[in-house]
Amino acid sequence: MTVTALQPSTGTLLYLSRQHIAEAGGESPALYAEVIEEALKLHAQGQYVQPLKPYLRVPGEGGEPGHIADRIIAMPSYVGGDMKVSGLKWIGSKHDNPGTRGLERASGIIVLNDPASNYPIALMEAALISSMRTAAVTAVGVKYLAKRTFASVTVIGCGLIAERQLQAVCELFPQVTVVHLYDTRPQAASRLAERIAAAYQQVSCRVEDSAEQAVRCGDVVIPCTVADQPYISYSWLRPGAFVSNISIMDLHKDVFLQADKVVVDDWEQSNREKKIIHQLVQEGLFSKDALHAELGEIAAGLKPGRERDDEIIVLNPMGMALEDIACAYRIYERAVGQGIGIPLPLYE
Repeated sequence: MTVTALQPSTGTLLYLSRQHIAEAGGESPALYAEVIEEALKLHAQGQYVQPLKPYLRVPGEGGEPGHIADRIIAMPSYVGGDMKVSGLKWIGSKHDNPGTRGLERASGIIVLNDPASNYPIALMEAALISSMRTAAVTAVGVKYLAKRTFASVTVIGCGLIAERQLQAVCELFPQVTVVHLYDTRPQAASRLAERIAAAYQQVSCRVEDSAEQAVRCGDVVIPCTVADQPYISYSWLRPGAFVSNISIMDLHKDVFLQADKVVVDDWEQSNREKKIIHQLVQEGLFSKDALHAELGEIAAGLKPGRERDDEIIVLNPMGMALEDIACAYRIYERAVGQGIGIPLPLYE
């Protein structure tokens, strides 16, 4: 049985496991960076539909609120442009999966739909795509918001997401010569340092004794934690630093208030869920008018990115379904073209 892209009349969809996705090129930082930049431009041009994503959170024992990273998120989107595809990422996370269950923290699936009929055309493993597209958002941010002469990268939290981030930045920006690492578990930082140093011969890896020490060393700073309280102060950031705040809760309010530019991926997504920007808006200290830009506006040339080497710039990307569905669709196209995956009948 063969599967043809966007032809669901046979009642067949294509299943792509993580291994299938990797075989179709789904471990290539360059592929994701290209697609993410395209998707961000579509966002700036309004060629998408993206409802606010709901969070499913289950109270812990005794009814108390769970950890901030313990949730399942439904992320639907329609992507326009030359893709014209709909889809949903359904991704779950438990902060204690690695330590308690020996599992990756996040898991999920992506469903792609043909928007002409709304029939499903693909079912795909989501965690690989999700981690790679998150790294690609940072890479696009680095392209437009980091100073051109940057050479040092700091990562706080040394799990899978951190490794994906470093993979993208070190491969796409070979000017990186030193990586500073910190984790509350020193062994995690040491293991990541060994892997990055082995993969990128030009990179020297240093495990730092504190988050502050690591942040003070970085031209590019990437928090990759499950922190539920901020700990990074503005005073830690060196002149010209670019912060890709992918784990959202790591920066104190003073960082947003004193940074030269604050950029988000999507204002509506960022101003919700009691995150730091939302807290500042509620307190009357920040607003959409105070925002420099959405990242897609910069990628599309509608607003400037970095304009001076000494600017401190913060990117606060909540993560958009638009990005996941665009990346998944490009991988699906490649899989169909290469005959990768397992056709599944909708009907017996």
